[in-house]
Amino acid sequence: MHSLSGAETRVLAVVNQKGGVGKTTTAVNLATALSAARKKVLLIDLDPQGNATTGLGVRRSVIRESVYDVLFDAVPISEAVVETKVPNLSLIPSSVHLSGAEIELVTSENREYRLKAAVEQAGAYDYVIFDCPPSLNLLTLNALVASHGLIVPLQCEFYALEGLSHLLKTVERVRKRFNPTLEIQGVVLTMVDRRNNLSRLVEEDVREFMGDRVYKTVIPRNVRLSEAPSYGLPAIVYDMRCPGAKAYIDLAKEVIKREKTAVQALVA
Repeated sequence: MHSLSGAETRVLAVVNQKGGVGKTTTAVNLATALSAARKKVLLIDLDPQGNATTGLGVRRSVIRESVYDVLFDAVPISEAVVETKVPNLSLIPSSVHLSGAEIELVTSENREYRLKAAVEQAGAYDYVIFDCPPSLNLLTLNALVASHGLIVPLQCEFYALEGLSHLLKTVERVRKRFNPTLEIQGVVLTMVDRRNNLSRLVEEDVREFMGDRVYKTVIPRNVRLSEAPSYGLPAIVYDMRCPGAKAYIDLAKEVIKREKTAVQALVA
């Protein structure tokens, strides 16, 4: 699978088994920032709650095919794609049927590779980004198997490192059994308030534990980030000048830089 430029499409999963850490906010705004950098981006909403779908202003009434149909009815990705209000950003919407996908996948043939097989036929995109559900279930496993790298949003709270170490163990198991090239592209600290002692302490601990895999950019607590989805817009479109939007633009620059390094390492 190659992008319009002829380079390999890079597949990234935004993943954290914990809810409420800014995962969907990160997926939507990172995808938007990458598209603003003239990258052709496909965002795939794997969360049954469908927040990335509604956060991009896509109404359920206009959805004909969803990621559920791609996974279970062999619908080609090209038929499920919905164009968003953001230039260069396409979406494969979620579906309420994904709630039962875990049970259906258990008995499915090649259950861990279904998403990978579908994405390999996705067409010419620079980036494919998965917004994963807040659990390490078979949908998330499909995303890990299909991805080159993971972006892990981590809220600056007391149990952050405990959840991260659990995710790292899962990644290691996936590497051994299904996807030996899977890497953590980076950890992004979210909901950061540097006036708060706990935020500062958690940030220090995470940077000590993960080293340079933690992005320099941090995502601040920001009301505009929370407001934007209710208007069906990414924060970068809703208010490009707010601190949260600026942070995601900076994060996109770091992601692009790391991806270039990763591709060069593969070629070398």
